[in-house]
Amino acid sequence: MLSALPPDLPVPGLLGSYDDGDWVALVVEDVDGEMPAEPWRPAELARVVEAMARLADRLTPTPIARPPIATMDEHGFRGWRTLAADPSAAAPLGPAVTARLDQLAAIEEGWTAAAEGGSLVHGDLRADNILLTPHEVVFVDWPHARVGAPWLDLLFLLPSAAATGTDPEEVWSAFPPARAADPDAVTAVLVALTGFFLHQSVLPPPQNLERVRAFQRVQGEAALRWVDARLH
Repeated sequence: MLSALPPDLPVPGLLGSYDDGDWVALVVEDVDGEMPAEPWRPAELARVVEAMARLADRLTPTPIARPPIATMDEHGFRGWRTLAADPSAAAPLGPAVTARLDQLAAIEEGWTAAAEGGSLVHGDLRADNILLTPHEVVFVDWPHARVGAPWLDLLFLLPSAAATGTDPEEVWSAFPPARAADPDAVTAVLVALTGFFLHQSVLPPPQNLERVRAFQRVQGEAALRWVDARLH
């Protein structure tokens, strides 16, 4: 993936690779930078969001062929529909959530059409996939890149920021690609993202990643608060 990206993007360069059919190794440029602090600092978040707007502009239309964002529906972006089919699995989320499963599942069903677009998106941007150097913001770890709406990456990032006190709507409304987006489409994708986090949070933890479910629960709850603010 890295070798296919245009050379002028703020991403680490691929220096070499190894693949023997069982093991794959990449040699990637060492970026002299630091991850953004968490909780997010307003100045660092503003810097990252500005860089994301430039990146979205550069990657519209997509410069390379990648699968459409809708393929993520097959890999977990159907959490509300899954829980609605088995409400007992949603019990750990509490009665206020289980009472809304059908409503949220109906909104989620439209997310793939809502997320369509011609931009290349990273698909997994969080603080730990971003490096701040003195002169630029570098975006790392691109295996989830897809083609979709240019506002998707910020939407995917904001629940992690909202979980530590950031007002997501305030950041969102100032983002140029977001200002051009259909509000109902944005809400549909946000509902699907929320369903992904909360459905994952009630599953058994993967081996050696026991804390990931709590991390997903916190992000899902923050995303659901944002959903509620958009729906009311």
